[in-house]
Amino acid sequence: MIVTTTPTIENRPVTQYLGIVTGETIIGANFIKDFFAGIRDIVGGRSGSYEKVLREAKDSALKEMQEMANSIGAEAIVGVDLDYETVGKNGGMLMVTASGTAVKL
Repeated sequence: MIVTTTPTIENRPVTQYLGIVTGETIIGANFIKDFFAGIRDIVGGRSGSYEKVLREAKDSALKEMQEMANSIGAEAIVGVDLDYETVGKNGGMLMVTASGTAVKL
């Protein structure tokens, strides 16, 4: 399946728009708490272990979105957007949301 942030796919005209598809992943409260407790993991201003967790959350949200698109017969998803937001009491969880438009080419 083709997944792109662009509204079109070069040389592949959209023949049918099937609707919006989404995928969501929530990282539990321990992630945020551990993030601040684990500052010692940061090297050069980046935290490899937390970047890995965020990447896995993003990949999970994208996979869920693709599964939804597959279930309605889509061949591609265009206009994909990724959002990151804190949710829950005191912002104790991080939600990663992927959304886009499922299409047939």
